[in-house]
Amino acid sequence: MKMLQKSAVMRGTDNMVIKEIPVPQIKDKEVLVSLEYVGICGSDVHYYHNGCCGAYKVDLSEDFMLGHECAGTIVEVGKEVEKLKVGDRVALEPGITCGKCEFCKSGHYNLCPDVVFLATPPVQGCNEEFIAFPEDMCFKLSENVSTKEGALIEPLSVGFYAAEQGNVGTGDTVVILGSGCIGLVTLLACKAHGAGQIIVADLVQARLDKAMELGATAVINSGEEDALEKIMELTVGRGADVVFETAGSPVTIAQTPFIVRRGGTITLVGISSKEEINYNFAQIMDKEATIKSVFRYKNIYPKAIAAVASGAIDVKSIVTHEFDLDHIKDAYDEAVNNKTDLVKAVIKVK
Repeated sequence: MKMLQKSAVMRGTDNMVIKEIPVPQIKDKEVLVSLEYVGICGSDVHYYHNGCCGAYKVDLSEDFMLGHECAGTIVEVGKEVEKLKVGDRVALEPGITCGKCEFCKSGHYNLCPDVVFLATPPVQGCNEEFIAFPEDMCFKLSENVSTKEGALIEPLSVGFYAAEQGNVGTGDTVVILGSGCIGLVTLLACKAHGAGQIIVADLVQARLDKAMELGATAVINSGEEDALEKIMELTVGRGADVVFETAGSPVTIAQTPFIVRRGGTITLVGISSKEEINYNFAQIMDKEATIKSVFRYKNIYPKAIAAVASGAIDVKSIVTHEFDLDHIKDAYDEAVNNKTDLVKAVIKVK
């Protein structure tokens, strides 16, 4: 095993450099994973371009490594590892929780206040060749699931959890505001849950085209037509059973109470850069609508992997761009600047 590995780190906003760092030493209950693919998430792009994502801020005086969507092959195991072995291909769930607080013990471990989550400042990410990680946060991939698909299990889990939070059922009418990566995986999850009508709105036509390719029943270019008016036309004035806001835009968040039907559910998935947003609660009260929110996911990875393995979800189709690790800065710059064509980019580490 070599002693040094290649990594990519932020050095200020809009700047990323390749540097060598030590290959980590594993603990007794950890495995060493040779990473093969790492996805670029919207939060990574926010950190890279703005230095922050919501309330989380990067210390720009130090190098910071992004990346939390990853998969690869195990090359070493700790002496207390029981269920995994060298050669297993795994997807990593990037949040390490305490396991002792009331949230962990009640099954809501995504709310653990002491979670250590990759690429959430000050925790370093995984844009590197090797990572040491706890065995119980590594999920073995089925033989017919590639490590590229494995790196997409993390965003897919957000979509699955969003559909669960929204209680999407067979035949439901769903509106998804935002057709980026999270909007698309939410679409895939809603489709798998049996939604009957899936309407997707976005400003970027290429993303709407991808939504149609993945199974949307209708798309709306919000820059060219009135989204609210079109949604009411498509739902015959009823509105949506479930509205998902996945763009994190103050504009689309504020639209949700006008789109949801009476007694329906709004599920907030996207994270806005603004912490406070004007919102019409009179609409919520009048409609007796339910507001749900999504913070990452919990207990989703095994079913998400199984859904991909069975062919129920074609998650790899959301990828539009692929770069190698040496060109990772180009990948991030493209993610910042090319909103027209780029939907989802991944880094092929090796």
